[in-house]
Amino acid sequence: MEDAEIITLYNARDDRAISETDVKYGRLCRHVAGNILGLREDAEEAVQDAYLGAWNAIPPTRPRSLRAFMAGLTRNVSLKKYDKLAAKRRGLACTSSLEELSECVSGRETPESELENRRIEEVIGEFVRGLSEEKRLVFLRRYWYFDSIDAIAHRTGFSDAKVTNMLYRLRISLRETLIKEDIEI
Repeated sequence: MEDAEIITLYNARDDRAISETDVKYGRLCRHVAGNILGLREDAEEAVQDAYLGAWNAIPPTRPRSLRAFMAGLTRNVSLKKYDKLAAKRRGLACTSSLEELSECVSGRETPESELENRRIEEVIGEFVRGLSEEKRLVFLRRYWYFDSIDAIAHRTGFSDAKVTNMLYRLRISLRETLIKEDIEI
């Protein structure tokens, strides 16, 4: 079923919207959640929560890309679940990816930083859009989907060392871009 048809099912409040979403994007959502949470049961719960989030968001939201919308919802739900589980467990799958990026961007939790966070998002978005397709794929697979170095190497045909080196150089470049834009690191 095409995305537009699935979105029409959501708009009509038809329960088939969720099952059709699962048929088309369930594997992607489970992959995203699994990379973040590690345990299949936690990932499945996050995916179900993402489906509920889609049900509640559509309408009024009308996503341009249902694939990206579902991946983003699943990622956000999984990261929230990760935060809750992190106090109980150590060594979850996305920890190393987040630690790598912490060299470039530090977390801020104050209301005053919301405007600055939007600016950071814009700069990082521009940075990613400016990358070659190859580098963008590696960057997003690691820091959006939380794929392992091995998984990225397998997907791209690169060696683990090449992927590791590319990610290191991309982090340096991102850091330099943020500094150039006067964003405090």
